[in-house]
Amino acid sequence: MMLNTSHKHQDRPHWTTDEDGSATILSLFFLLICLVMGGIAIDFNKAMSERTRLQVAADAAAHAALYTRETKTTGEARQVALDTVASMLPENKFGRSALTSADIIFGKWDPETQTFTANEGSRSAVKVSAQMVEDRNNASRNILLRMIGFDTFNIGVDSIYTTYYPGCFTEGFVSEQIVDIQSNNSFTDGFCIHSNTYVSLNQNNYFEPGTVVSMPNINDLDIPESGFKLNEGLGTALREGKYRMRLLSKLPGIIDSFWGAEQDHLPPYVDHGYAYNIEFDQFPGLPLNEEPPKKKYTMSVIPYHFAPNAVNRKYCFGKSSITLEAGLYSSFLLITDCKVNFANGVVLEDVVIATTSEDISSFYSGQGLQLGRDDNCAEGGGVTLMTLGGFKAAASLSAFNAQILAMKDIEFAAKADGVVGASFVSNGRIDGTSNMSMGYCKNRGMENAFRAPYFRMVK
Repeated sequence: MMLNTSHKHQDRPHWTTDEDGSATILSLFFLLICLVMGGIAIDFNKAMSERTRLQVAADAAAHAALYTRETKTTGEARQVALDTVASMLPENKFGRSALTSADIIFGKWDPETQTFTANEGSRSAVKVSAQMVEDRNNASRNILLRMIGFDTFNIGVDSIYTTYYPGCFTEGFVSEQIVDIQSNNSFTDGFCIHSNTYVSLNQNNYFEPGTVVSMPNINDLDIPESGFKLNEGLGTALREGKYRMRLLSKLPGIIDSFWGAEQDHLPPYVDHGYAYNIEFDQFPGLPLNEEPPKKKYTMSVIPYHFAPNAVNRKYCFGKSSITLEAGLYSSFLLITDCKVNFANGVVLEDVVIATTSEDISSFYSGQGLQLGRDDNCAEGGGVTLMTLGGFKAAASLSAFNAQILAMKDIEFAAKADGVVGASFVSNGRIDGTSNMSMGYCKNRGMENAFRAPYFRMVK
């Protein structure tokens, strides 16, 4: 008997249409897709986390390098930057060369074109690069994506810091404590009033568009009722902010350097390396063949007492004061521990006077003091007064490209239309009276003013 098996062959599908095992192949495709998606999620997020840490380290290094470069060499600044971020980039995760000394480049930043140009001698900008790349043997290693042949991510970041000088410190009134301005004053476009505490204003003050009145919290502004109506332009001038007093923190060191006629902080019209000790019976500034003039007071000096283009020293040992009698004083630096009084009719041009006296009136003028040359903001002729104490001008102060730096209060009554280009910076308070007109020189004529850089990231 023969068995008919033809029906079995008829029931079995051809291999080209056989679907047995297709689920296994599909599962492999899904597994591959899951690995890719998981790799993207896990490895990409890992790479982004590492990139963030690189960026933070680069930013910290750039800030540290530029901050240090202000007073140190490029080599010292680079080392400080590397030391700052050493713990932020552990070798077991970022390798040995994520950030090297060669990655810290000093240069200049052009805000107009938004470009950085390398310049090894520059103190104004720095560019820092940090990398995790194959060339440095520290590329970001993948966990899942390596299963499909994608082993690493290359990561690179840049950070650029530059220095800048806030306009308030170039022309304006800046104080750690209160700035108190009375009535009937006018402030020109660009002029700045800033307090790290609050600003107090009376009435009938005029703020031209472009002026700035700032403090940490504008709700602390002290004005009379209807003060915004009584102070035209005040509302649009208001800003919030706070400044570190970097220049004042450096002031004791700057003053101390003058005793030895050190070059770093001397103005260009003063020679370094030599200091002349003032004697009341000596007149180094007297022209040849002229008779020594008579002085009015025992503890006083006249323009001829000062050696021109030199550092002049006068010691009082903290027990007395000296008086500058009426006259034109020009082209010298005076360093003293005396209180300094200015007689009516004193005019200072191209002069720096610094005192270590901590008296609240270590600089005092009864009236008629002129700081700087009245030259419509022309170059030169500016004046800087520095004190570890305070400044007081009771009446008729004129200031033309003048700078006053005081660790205590600055109190003044300015002559109407007698302030054109002024920078008053106090670690105490600033009190200004009425009927003043504050002109703005757009930074012209302040080229010899003392400044301290601030730092910001631009990229």
